[in-house]
Amino acid sequence: MEIQPPITISSMDAARLEKMLDSLSDSEMPNKDDLQAELDRANIVAPEEMPGDIVTMNSTVNFRIESSSSEFALTLVYPHDIGDGKGKISVLAPVGSALLGLREGSEISWPKPGGGLLKVRILKVVYQPERSGDFQR
Repeated sequence: MEIQPPITISSMDAARLEKMLDSLSDSEMPNKDDLQAELDRANIVAPEEMPGDIVTMNSTVNFRIESSSSEFALTLVYPHDIGDGKGKISVLAPVGSALLGLREGSEISWPKPGGGLLKVRILKVVYQPERSGDFQR
């Protein structure tokens, strides 16, 4: 197995994500165990201590899917905030789960639905709520 990069998650995001995962069945979220494993291995910090180059919930991030060299700029959101989906990606989507907690320049291999791995590289954290002083979003 490939060694995964370190991830950092705010204590507020971790608590909200744990609550969300507890409320979902495996059929509602097939990769639930993968996201739970990420939360279990994460370095948890207070929102005020979050480094500014890490993808947190409600961050806008430029990233690349390495297999296709496709680049995206999306905001990582909770499922109830997805709205019309334009410019957003749910943390429940495989790519969304992969983005959480990564630092600029990091890459991670993440399980794809149906098998195989998706390699995602963080290019830039364009906006991060904590960096902007928004600790209660």
